[in-house]
Amino acid sequence: MEPKSTIIIIEDEKNICSFIETILEAHGYVTSTATNGNDGIALIASTKPSVVLLDLGLPDIDGLEVIRRVRLWSTVPIIVISARTQEKSKVAALDQGADDYLTKPFGTSELMARIRTALRHSQTGASAKSQPLYHVGDLMIDFERRLVKVKDQDVHLTQIEYKLVSLLAQNAGRVLTYDYIINEIWGPYADSNNQILRVNMAHIRRKLEANPAEPQYIYTEIGVGYRMREE
Repeated sequence: MEPKSTIIIIEDEKNICSFIETILEAHGYVTSTATNGNDGIALIASTKPSVVLLDLGLPDIDGLEVIRRVRLWSTVPIIVISARTQEKSKVAALDQGADDYLTKPFGTSELMARIRTALRHSQTGASAKSQPLYHVGDLMIDFERRLVKVKDQDVHLTQIEYKLVSLLAQNAGRVLTYDYIINEIWGPYADSNNQILRVNMAHIRRKLEANPAEPQYIYTEIGVGYRMREE
């Protein structure tokens, strides 16, 4: 019998914490809870969970500080669950090292889907980036041969376009922020203006998507970044 995954919930609102705990246990997960950031950090260190669900508005330290401290010694997947809807809050959490961001209120199905994605990334680890192929729907990317095909037809991408698609595909299912992408593709001294990224993404979508206005492979997280489809 496979051991059950442990999920830590760091949330100071008792009703929300109990609600999430009930959902997770009904789906077979083991849960541990903390109502403030410092206790949550200690719990992560002692429990070594599979996933952490983290509220940002904690009574002692901000959730962003929790992420920063945990990332000094752990790569455990962290899913932020917060009432903060501002795009800058999402960007800050993801840039600090969070793996995903859910805005309250959220549905049970969405929560479970995000957890499953986080667990997949955790279990595959760095090997996910060494996979030779990305193949979803009609899109195929061969990383070793640097080939991109849609419906078995070769797609010509510029060097920058290929680097962008490759970066997103190797992190499929995860939101990559604008700043992270720009830093990875153009370097740390590049202009942080997102216009060059948007222009390149528009060109990529015209080449990959049947309808660029309704993309099936590269999704925009408005004001935050991009997420590549994962199946």
